[in-house]
Amino acid sequence: MSLPAPYPPLVSGGDGLERYPAAPTALAARMAALYGVGADQVLPTRGLTHGLELIWRLAARDGLKVQAPDAEPYTQLAALYARPAADAETAAVVIRALGSPEAAAEMAARIAPALLVVDEGMVEFAEAPSAAAVVNDHANLIVLRSLSLAYGLAGARVGAALAQAQTLARLAEALEPYALPEVSVRLAMQALDPSRMMETAERISAVRRERARVAEALSRIMALEAGVGPVIVTRPSDQEGALEALRRYGLRADLAGERLRLPVSLKPEDNDRLLTALGAATPGARRNRTGQAIRDTKETRIVCAVDLDSAGPVKIETGVGFFDHMIEQVAAHGGFSIRLACEGDLHIDPHHTIEDCAIALGQALKQALGERRGIGRYGFVLPMDEAEASVSIDLSGRPYPVFEGTFATPMLGGYRTDLTAHVVRSLAENLGAAVHVRVTGDDDHHKTEAVFKALGRALRQAIRVEGDVVPSTKGVL
Repeated sequence: MSLPAPYPPLVSGGDGLERYPAAPTALAARMAALYGVGADQVLPTRGLTHGLELIWRLAARDGLKVQAPDAEPYTQLAALYARPAADAETAAVVIRALGSPEAAAEMAARIAPALLVVDEGMVEFAEAPSAAAVVNDHANLIVLRSLSLAYGLAGARVGAALAQAQTLARLAEALEPYALPEVSVRLAMQALDPSRMMETAERISAVRRERARVAEALSRIMALEAGVGPVIVTRPSDQEGALEALRRYGLRADLAGERLRLPVSLKPEDNDRLLTALGAATPGARRNRTGQAIRDTKETRIVCAVDLDSAGPVKIETGVGFFDHMIEQVAAHGGFSIRLACEGDLHIDPHHTIEDCAIALGQALKQALGERRGIGRYGFVLPMDEAEASVSIDLSGRPYPVFEGTFATPMLGGYRTDLTAHVVRSLAENLGAAVHVRVTGDDDHHKTEAVFKALGRALRQAIRVEGDVVPSTKGVL
């Protein structure tokens, strides 16, 4: 059946879900750009395991066998299909990532015409490049990728098979109708939007750092196996004791034979809890104050992340060069890290991009400040040649923007000078702060830059940790 349901579902954001899923061509194109292959070399699947299942379906249809590691999910998939004859030929060999495209190419050539299927579910966390680099050279090579771990979409079930077009056509013979739900496609398109790439890369790097830290601590008390990604495989002397200790701390792990698979989180505090549960805790340190905002509208798609206790990285990509430079000034003079990426409707006007970025920055700063315990709270006057900008901030939790100043020059590059007041207002309202700005001078470039530099200096003073109490007689901000 391909006719739509008579009405959309009674769920928020369900418009269009009354129709059966169309072919995910837009998702295939975006994945192709991400993985560095042609659009005709991508077959979107319902997670990496769905790609594996297509291999078993093909083999079962032809009475052939699949060689795969004796581990999940391979053994579970194999159990779903009738056992092939003992003398059956091999349809495919499934392996986990080999570590280099050259190794995959050598093996593909050696086992041809059988398919070589490379499971690259965690390749984003590894230093080695993907075997997708050599699919053009080997018609029997299929590389399976996943959005589950690196893009946080384990529950959405989205992956891809990468191979030559004729190989994918053969794989698609085993594909059921409407294999990939529309809701999963929508989520994948959001996760792979260009505005997400900067922060996704930072998340992957952060998990790699956390993995190294956790592994180093655990290696002092139990045996570890080599690996990558947000999983550490251990061999504790007391498996049941380790599992029970983790349960007491609200954590879970997977038991696979003699191995215990432990999760690695992006959040250091979660990893500290795991180390404490297993008796490998290291001396505690005050964690950085971090915040993140994701803002999607019909006009802009934005991800903003801040770290108030780190001077870098500072990466700004809004599409408005002068505005990028101004936010860099806020970060440089504020002494904290900002990562801000925006895909906006610049073909219409920079207004939405600039204002929405200020909203997202305010939201991220508010999250990073948390209870605002121990902060300086107040802060700054800054001269720039003939211009002078006064920025007074009170991180009171009560938004109140005031802007005094005018600009004769309407545009500085792609930046509209009249939007400076909008930036201050959006920041104040979403940060929860009184922000008073007064700027005077003759050169509008100097005046604008003085405002953003002074804003950074004021924030530097206000966010600085000076103690451990909330700076208010009320006891709360």
